[in-house]
Amino acid sequence: MADTILELIKKKTVLLDGGMGTELMKYGFSQGECPEKWNIEKPDVIKSIHLSYFEAGSDVVLTNSFGGSKLKLSSYGLDEQCYELNRQAGLLAHAVKPDGKFVAGSMGPTGKFLWPQGDYTEGEFEDAYGVQAKGLADGHVDFILIETQYDINEALCALRAARKNASCPVFVTMTFDKYPKGFFTMMGNSVSQCIKELEEENVPVIGANCTLDSADMAELIKLMRASTSLPLIAQANAGKATLSSGGEVSYSQGIENYVQYVPQIIDNGASIIGGCCGTDPEYIRRITQILTSKPS
Repeated sequence: MADTILELIKKKTVLLDGGMGTELMKYGFSQGECPEKWNIEKPDVIKSIHLSYFEAGSDVVLTNSFGGSKLKLSSYGLDEQCYELNRQAGLLAHAVKPDGKFVAGSMGPTGKFLWPQGDYTEGEFEDAYGVQAKGLADGHVDFILIETQYDINEALCALRAARKNASCPVFVTMTFDKYPKGFFTMMGNSVSQCIKELEEENVPVIGANCTLDSADMAELIKLMRASTSLPLIAQANAGKATLSSGGEVSYSQGIENYVQYVPQIIDNGASIIGGCCGTDPEYIRRITQILTSKPS
């Protein structure tokens, strides 16, 4: 049994959880609601989701705090509750964490843009992320995962804020789209640029999540592995999302097709694997089976 997440990564392929939003919708969550508010209003639902992932085989679950920065919460008028919503997010996951398992504090993008593309300064982003990181740290997360970042400059703001307000390790995953010329973030950051800047900041674990299906994620991880020796995180979407006329969200990549590429993602260099949008505990259960049967 490993005492820290960094020790566990050295011993095995670490399994994260799948989508949180996907599961919230099964409990009646509707578009326009604030997911983090459920940490206070429906704590038993959040704990149940975390527990379902642990039971499916996850070594790590991510807190229900993806949109928990002060800036993101301000769109719901909840910015003053930022600290408590994030602290509660950590405590809920911690409460159902089995021995030998871990909780990652999720910090997603603000949804805003830095100057000159947007109106915000790096200092304002750091302040917004700082309150979130402090709440997660006080909620007893084992490490912080800054995820789904489409701007390397914003990712670095979040990193500085997390390190100032939490003493636990901080990992970073970027979000890339696939183009004819390769993989780039929405803001045009290349894979090599992101790796270089994160390595310069001594981030111990980096990777990619969201946007890509598992086939494209396998290709991206191979590219990343060629450029770094750091442990890599891979969390693919279950393909592209579509919205039905009735408001139901579905994803283009079914479970059989999705898990088909999991061995390749690992062989291509992923140290940590999990799911993103559209994946659920059944996806994680299937990945658990693959990891269990795969020779080390």
